Amino acid sequence: MKRLLINVLDPDESRVAIVDDGTLLEYHLEETDRRSLLGNVYLARVVNIEPGIQAAFLDIGEQRSAFLHVSDLHPAYTGENGIPWQKLGGKTPRERPKSLLQDLLRKGQTLLVQISKDSIGSKGPSVTTYVALPGRFLVLMLGMGRAGVSRKIDDPEQRDRLRELAASLSGPESAGLIVRTAGADQPRKVLERDLKYLSRVWEDIVRKTGEMRPPALLYRESDLVIRTVRDLYDPEIEEVLVDREAEAEQVREFLGRVMPRHAARVKHYQGTQPLFSRFRVESEIDNIYDRKVPLPSGGSLVIDETEALVAIDVNSGSTRGEKDLERTALRTNLEASTEIARQLRLRDIGGVVVCDFIDMVEAENRRALEQHFREQMRTDRAKTWFSRLSRFGIIELTRQRLRPSKDRVGRETCPLCRGRGSVRNSRSVAAAILRQLRRGLTEGTHQEAVVTVAEDVLDALVNRRRDDLVNLEAEIGKRIVVLPGHDLGTQRFSIDFK
Repeated sequence: MKRLLINVLDPDESRVAIVDDGTLLEYHLEETDRRSLLGNVYLARVVNIEPGIQAAFLDIGEQRSAFLHVSDLHPAYTGENGIPWQKLGGKTPRERPKSLLQDLLRKGQTLLVQISKDSIGSKGPSVTTYVALPGRFLVLMLGMGRAGVSRKIDDPEQRDRLRELAASLSGPESAGLIVRTAGADQPRKVLERDLKYLSRVWEDIVRKTGEMRPPALLYRESDLVIRTVRDLYDPEIEEVLVDREAEAEQVREFLGRVMPRHAARVKHYQGTQPLFSRFRVESEIDNIYDRKVPLPSGGSLVIDETEALVAIDVNSGSTRGEKDLERTALRTNLEASTEIARQLRLRDIGGVVVCDFIDMVEAENRRALEQHFREQMRTDRAKTWFSRLSRFGIIELTRQRLRPSKDRVGRETCPLCRGRGSVRNSRSVAAAILRQLRRGLTEGTHQEAVVTVAEDVLDALVNRRRDDLVNLEAEIGKRIVVLPGHDLGTQRFSIDFK
C-alpha cells in the first residue's frame, strides 16, 4: 500500500514521507523556526546594483538581501517608476535582455518578486519577477500570456488538447496558465474551480501592493503539510495518516475542496507507537545522512557532497554472482541508477552531479543503462539535464537546486577536521609546528614560545622530535615550552610568542 505519512507532533519540526510497501519514496522536513521562503511573493526595493555580475540586491524585509539576475527581470520594468501591471502579460518568460541591468533598474525602485531559490549557506535567496502561483491542477504564471502544459505530459495529442483547454479558461489578463501533471485527466469544471482560487490569490496580491510600502510580504506559500498534499498527492496513495487531529482536518478540508472523493482517505493516526516508527521510516531517514548506501545485490553507492559538485561512485562490492563480468556490471549499474534517482530526491541534492558507474564494454548495455536512468528520473519534480554515458562510465547531470540539501541542513562543519573529512596526523602537525617556531623566533624579537597542542602531538614533539626541539633552542638561543591542550583536536594548536 502506498501511504502519505505526516508527522507534526514535534513542536520544532514537521515531517512528511511517502512510503510504498515499506520503501521510502519521498521525505521532506521543515523546521518551525527556519521555515522555507520558497514561493513567497514580496514587494521589494532595489538597494544595490552590481554591473560586474549583472545582478541587483533587493530588500525584501527578511534577514538577508535577495539576489536578482538580469535574466529574471521582466522587460516591462524598463523605465517604469512603479509596477507595470498592464505590460506584464504576453511576454515569453526569461526573455534574454538586450540592455545592461544598470540601464534597466535604479536604486530605490519597487519590484514585485517571488523567491525562486532558498538561502543556501552564506548566500541569500534568489528571486524572479516572473511570479508563479501553484494550485492543485494549474499554475498561474504572471508574465506568460499564453497556455502551457507540464513537461511530464509527453503525449502530443494530450498536450494539444490540454493547451486548447487551458487557453479557453478565463483568468487574469496579465497571466498565463500551465496545466500540471495532476490536471491532465481532470474535467473542465475542476480546472475552472482551481483557476478561480488562484485568481483570488492574485487579486489579493494586487490589492496589498497598492496598500503596502516596500519591503513587504504579499503572499506566503503554504506550510509543508498543505504544500506536500498539493504537490505530491496522487490517486495511487490509498491512505493519508496524520498524527494530530488539527492538521488531519486541515488536510481533509484541502482535499475536500480539490478532490472531494479522496477526502475520506485522510485519517488521524492515534497509535501508541510513533507514526514513522510504525511504518519503519525512521531507519531509512537516518540512512539519508550516511555516506554509503547499500544496493540489493551487494554493491553500494558512495555519495560525497562538495562545494562544486556531488560525486556518486558505484561499487560492485560483494556482487560476484554472475560468471560474466559484463552481466554483473550491468545488473549492479541498473540497481545503482534506480537508487541514485531515489537518493537525489530524498536528500534534495541539486547542482552538478557526477555518477561514476562500473565500466561496461558492450554498447547495448551502455544504452540500456542510459535509458533506465532517464526513466527513473522522470518521476523527479526537479528539472534535470543529462549528458551521455562517457567512455569512462560517467554520467553527468544537473538537478534544479531550490533549497539546501538535507546534508547541509542536518550537519555542520566538524570542528576537528574543518570539513575535510579527515585530519592531519600527529607527525605532520609536529613538523608544521617546528617550522612555525623557527620562523617566529628568528624573525621577531621574542624570547620565548609557548606551544599548546593535543596530547598525541605533544607525544610526537617531546619524544620523536625531542632532539629537534633541543637543537632549535640551542641554535636560536630562545626557550620553547610545550603544554598539553586537553580540548584540542590533533590538527589544532596555538603558539604564543613572548
